[in-house]
Order: sequence, then structure tokens, then C-alpha cells
Amino acid sequence: MTTSIPQQGLSSDIQQYLVVTGNYWAFTLTDGALRMLVVLHFHQLGYTPLQIAGLFLFYEIFGVITNLVGGYLGARIGLNRTMNIGLALQIAALFMLAVPADMLSVVWVMGAQALSGIAKDLNKMSAKSSIKLLVPSDQQGQLYKWVAILTGSKNALKGVGFFLGGVLLALLEFKGAVIAMGAALTVIWLASLWLLKKDLGKAENKPKFNELLSKSRAINVLSAARLFLFGARDVWFVIALPVFLRSQLGWDFWTVGSFLAAWIIAYGVIQSIAPLVTGKSVSSAPGRQTFIWASLLTGIPAIIALGISSGSSTATPVLIGGLLVFGAVFAINSSLHSYLIVRYAKSDGVSLDVGFYYMANAMGRLIGTLLSGWVYQTAGLEACLWVSSTFIAVAALISLRLTNPSDKRCSI
Repeated sequence: MTTSIPQQGLSSDIQQYLVVTGNYWAFTLTDGALRMLVVLHFHQLGYTPLQIAGLFLFYEIFGVITNLVGGYLGARIGLNRTMNIGLALQIAALFMLAVPADMLSVVWVMGAQALSGIAKDLNKMSAKSSIKLLVPSDQQGQLYKWVAILTGSKNALKGVGFFLGGVLLALLEFKGAVIAMGAALTVIWLASLWLLKKDLGKAENKPKFNELLSKSRAINVLSAARLFLFGARDVWFVIALPVFLRSQLGWDFWTVGSFLAAWIIAYGVIQSIAPLVTGKSVSSAPGRQTFIWASLLTGIPAIIALGISSGSSTATPVLIGGLLVFGAVFAINSSLHSYLIVRYAKSDGVSLDVGFYYMANAMGRLIGTLLSGWVYQTAGLEACLWVSSTFIAVAALISLRLTNPSDKRCSI
């Protein structure tokens, strides 16, 4: 007679979820800090908003490419490898920026940002795809919660990264900051090589290269809405807002970094609790839910723009208050989208669908980043906000075409 010994500690799936989440958190800290370092450091050197936006051009372009090809790689070689490759590339990007100041040419910085863009989207695609594989298909409520927690905590830590970037720039200057972050991320990378399962996310049926583009109607619709949604955020948040706060309101590095950090942290917290706000109706009526939340968001940038253009003493409070409201409603929109892509994606080769979707996300960021620099430089923050409202309205209309994930039309 044998006696079974109960398993102690966390299950294997939970352990892998924690490793994936830990990697994602560590990467996100460096990604947020690096973005703030680049924006503030090069603004201090006299770069125009459009020139600063240009530094991120390769970051966003290679993000588009990486999401498309990265999903294919994840299905063929495993999500553990794509995640670890992402960590290694971010380390390389950080140390590239640690060269002497006279070597930090525009081309060099853009090259480092290209590596960082590849790294970021490999890491994100791997993390989001992994959750689909770690939650049973009949536990959609649990899936929504896990996606919301991962997405929300990531954005909260990105906010901490913004603050960290401002602090490191003030304390260690640019070179010291990137060296410190590169060294810390190297430790995380070595731990990930040891802890992450070797077969995570490999497709049973190896996908062909011509399967990169999604054949799912629902994923195509959701991806189009995501493009406009994130273009609407970045068109005023990425370049225009920090430069406006620094140059027009006279805020110092610490204040700009701290405020944007607090904003993103609050945004991430709200993302994490989105399932409590939206309820269970998302699973049965995704189109209606995403339309409602996008519609609520549409008017907020326009109201902020009107408040700023008035030129009264209430302009700054309108900007700050409007930012907070925008962040809360945008967080719900983002969390809904993040859940739906994981829900719509096929389990076998999940990274293909997730990668295609985040390619659209990266394209929206690319368009938003370039417009943020150009529109702000030519027409000011108010114009950026009007473009944002227009983009959100388009995203809302597109989302009306979303169907129930169990509807057969999702795969047509």
C-alpha cells in the first residue's frame, strides 16, 4: 500500500506565470525609465519635439515588425526563448547608450532604440501569449483577471519607470543611469534562462511563414480598433505632454517624471480592477462594451483642449484633472482589448494571433509618436488633443463590428 504525498507549494503553471510576470515587470521598469531618460536628456540638449520623436522612430517601426515576426517565432521556438531574447536585446540597447557623449549621434541613439523596440515587443508578446496557455479554456473569468493583473501591473511599473528615469537622470546623469539599468536587467535575464520552461508556447503544428497575417475577422477588427485607440493616446502623451509641462509650465525633471509616473501607476491600478468595473457582460457582448467605453473616452481630450485654449487661470487644473479622467477611462478600454485578444486567439500557436494584434498596437504607437512631435511643434498641445478625440471616435465605431468570441464568424 502506497501513500500519496501532497504537492507542496505553488503549481507549475502558477510558478511559470510568476516568472513571466517578473520578467515583464523588470523589463517594463527599464523601458519606462529609458523613454523618460531619452525625452528629458535630449530636450535638455536642445532637440526640438519633432527631433525627439524621430529618436523613437526605429523603436516603433521595429516594434511593428517584431510583433508580426515575433508571433511566428514564438510558435516555432517557444515563448521562453522569445522572452529571453527580448531581455538580452534590451540589455544590449542600454549598454549601447553608455558610450561617451560625443558618440551619442542621432543614428546611434535610433539604433539603440531599434533594439529596445524589438526587445519590448518580444517581451510583451511572450508574456501576453503565455497567459492563454496557463489558464483552462473554461475559466474565462479567471483569464480576464490574470490578463488585467498582468497588464495593469505592467503599466503601474512603467509609471514607476518614468519616475525612475527622472531620478536616475538627476542623480547619475544619462550614462550612469543606463549602465545601472543594464546591470540590473542582466541579473534578471540570467535568472530567467534558468527558471523558464523550455517548451512554453510551442505550436504542435509548426506554422508556415505565410500564416503571419490573421485570418480571423474578430482579431482583424479588434486590431484596427487598437491601432486608433493607442494612436489617440500617444499623439499627445508621448512627446507633446512632457515637453509642454517642461517648456510651457516650467516644471523641472523631477516634477515631470513624478507626475507622469503617478499618472501611469494610477492607470495601471485601474486596468487591474477593470473586471470589477465592466462586469461579466464583456464575454457575451464585447462589441457593445468596447463601443460604450470608447465613446465615453472620445470627448475627454476635446474638453481638455477647450480648457487649455481658453488661456484662463483654470487651464492648468483642466489639463491635470482631464489627464486623470482620461487615464481612468482609457485604462478600462485598454484592459478590455487586452482580454479580448487573448480570448479570441487560438490556443495552438497563440503567439501568432497575439503578435498580429500587437503589431497593430505598435503601428498605432508609431503613428501617434510621429504625430505627437509634428503636430505639437506646428500647432501645439490643443491640436494634439483634437487629433486624439478623432482617433478614439474611429476606434469606437470599428469596435461595433466585434462579435461574441464563441460566434463562428470570429474565425471567418
